[in-house]
Amino acid sequence: MRKIVGVGVSAGIAIGIVKILSANDHAVERRVVDDSQEEVARFRKAQDAARQQLKTLRDKTAAEFGEGKAELFDAHQLMLRDPDYVESIESMISGNKVNAEFAVNSTAEQFAAMFVAMDNSYMQVRAVDIKDVSKRLLNVLEGKTTGEGNDDGVPHIVFADDLAPSETVQLDRTKVLGFVTAKGSSNSHTVILARTMGLPAIIGIGDGLDAEYDGKTAIVDGTTGTVFVDPDEDVLSEYRGKKRKYEDHLRLLQELKGKPSETKDGQRIRLYANIGRPSDVTAVLANDAEGVGLFRSEFLYLESEDYPTEEFQFEAYRDVAQKMGDRLVVIRTLDIGADKQVGYFGLEHEDNPALGYRAIRICLTRPDIFKVQLRALLRASAYGNIAIMLPMITSVQEVRDAKEILESVKNDLRAEGAAFNEGIKVGIMIETPASVIMADKLAAEVDFFSIGTNDLTQYTLACDRQNPNLGRFADTHSPAILRMIRMATEAAHAHGIWCGICGELGADLNLTEKFLDIGLDELSVSPTSVLPLREEIRKH
Repeated sequence: MRKIVGVGVSAGIAIGIVKILSANDHAVERRVVDDSQEEVARFRKAQDAARQQLKTLRDKTAAEFGEGKAELFDAHQLMLRDPDYVESIESMISGNKVNAEFAVNSTAEQFAAMFVAMDNSYMQVRAVDIKDVSKRLLNVLEGKTTGEGNDDGVPHIVFADDLAPSETVQLDRTKVLGFVTAKGSSNSHTVILARTMGLPAIIGIGDGLDAEYDGKTAIVDGTTGTVFVDPDEDVLSEYRGKKRKYEDHLRLLQELKGKPSETKDGQRIRLYANIGRPSDVTAVLANDAEGVGLFRSEFLYLESEDYPTEEFQFEAYRDVAQKMGDRLVVIRTLDIGADKQVGYFGLEHEDNPALGYRAIRICLTRPDIFKVQLRALLRASAYGNIAIMLPMITSVQEVRDAKEILESVKNDLRAEGAAFNEGIKVGIMIETPASVIMADKLAAEVDFFSIGTNDLTQYTLACDRQNPNLGRFADTHSPAILRMIRMATEAAHAHGIWCGICGELGADLNLTEKFLDIGLDELSVSPTSVLPLREEIRKH
């Protein structure tokens, strides 16, 4: 028996036969071509074939996982036509008279390295996408097929060096029991798909991937990140029992749908969900969240090649509002900067971006961008229960300046005869020590507080949240953090407004009783955390 520890990224337990998927890396040779124009034409023909494959894959993904997950392959089709990407390939073919395979592979390596070098975890994951798209092109050029290809019909646990999103989708989901990869990122598309499929997944086992494991029995615990290969009978028996208990617990959680998030003595707390895209609403409703406590609108900017238009944003916000019906949808205004960089914003390099030009600071100094978003938000408010939330607030003046811009946008819409909710609520995120200290004054200016515990922890403890070496010092349970949460909540209640948490700490079941004691009105968490949190609340 061998025990391997990686990073658990999708909960659950799988027991089954190991199936190792080969990396299928391309050893691409450089060849000189006589007719570069003919070689460019061959590349373009392969590009068309790859685009058709992606369209087919998109339709398959939409049918099996929903439109939201299928959007990934819309992005892949855009990458395939990206002017910089195509120009690099064709220029290399024409200028150096090399074969298309070499030009595609070289461009893929160059672009992937560029993404990996970015100080932005979201953009770093795009390196996987560019490699996936380029691998598909190479397969077409070389006459190879894509997909799993060697399925023998036996349920199995997939072991791989890494998995591209397209490879994950093409696996037979009726036969796959779980995923284990040597590499990978916790916010990759593949991990998101694994969670959607409800399969346990572990990444980052590194050298723990051994070709000799193929065909052997394995246990995958996606909660702890532990893998057992060729387990003895005692360990097998133990994990069969754990698997039964886990599955029984999932069934019991389903019975909590429609029931109040209420303690035994009648204390109610609202359970909302955090989302990043309109497509995430499906998971919000499936997990019976009572509203959306944080719609991270910056993803509309991160996933665009240029500033998203008012109409594009309006449709996204309206879509969420309509699907949520009467349930509250809190939309955070643009929170770009720090670890979320967008090239077309033209932001200058900063030695300490976490303390730099970001979020509300950008909005207040570039009102042209801010007003486009506010117009879209206000117009969408006519179609549902939308509230606006301002991030990274440190002073009363910032709130007043933002409200002044909001009022000017309202006046413009009134003059145009556009419908919007005149009584739309405006809140702020409490994520700096300054906002906690000034909470009594800030509460007089807004309709609600939402505590962003991720940044509040970072700024209070002076621990960079992106630095893996500071884990032991970034104590999210620090008495300083809990005291700040209490101070903000008490200030909110003293002024008759509600206060919630939208940071990851809200889903920490070890703190649920403490949050109830503090008197928080709302917790906004990932959709899959809603029912476990409701269960915990009802115990107290």
